[in-house]
Amino acid sequence: MKVVLLQDVKGSGKKGELVNVSDGYARNYLLPRKLAKEANSQALNELKNAENSRQYKIETDIASANAAKKKLEDKVIKITAKAGKNDKLFGSVTSKEISGEIKKQLGIDVDKRKITLDTDIKTYGTFNCEVKLYQGITAKIRVQVSQQ
Repeated sequence: MKVVLLQDVKGSGKKGELVNVSDGYARNYLLPRKLAKEANSQALNELKNAENSRQYKIETDIASANAAKKKLEDKVIKITAKAGKNDKLFGSVTSKEISGEIKKQLGIDVDKRKITLDTDIKTYGTFNCEVKLYQGITAKIRVQVSQQ
């Protein structure tokens, strides 16, 4: 019997998959526990629509990541900070601050966890940074830290 799984079932498959199981296993275990539903035309249509929706979301995410990459690529983000003796900053410039400046200067919302720094920013100067926008899509930016 063909069924569409509503939840992950160990030994049978993952949620949303169309699997072929024995009639007794489907009738006595999967269907009563609402782990699966019979693969009729309506269920197959819902499965197809869910897959199309998932694919469309991936395509739009990739398109928006590429657009953001074009805006971000080779840009200089300027940040001002206070420093003490020998131009050593009080604390350091964090990815959270860089994310906030990207949003303020370029209007692109970037999660702070997606920003990777080559080194800790503890002095004035220009530093290289990498922003991960999507799987395999990254943009390289420069962060210029100047005196406040």
